[in-house]
Amino acid sequence: MANIKSAKKRIKVTETRTARNKAMKSAVKTSIKKVEAAVAAKDKEAAETALKAAVSKISKAAAKGVYHKNNAGRKISHLTKAVNNIA
Repeated sequence: MANIKSAKKRIKVTETRTARNKAMKSAVKTSIKKVEAAVAAKDKEAAETALKAAVSKISKAAAKGVYHKNNAGRKISHLTKAVNNIA
């Protein structure tokens, strides 16, 4: 355990950020699963609604630095392509 005051603060700040990042990543994964489930069920309307929510969550995560912008773009691209390919 750290003895120096600034080191103790860094530990607290890191724990807070880790928790926030973990929650955000979990929310993104859940929204992606909802889109994929709607695509699998071939429900275009539900897929488009879920896609809109997922894109929002992914973009916010990228803006906060949880995901790299290229990673976020790739996720959005894959989901959009899947939704657009529903017959």
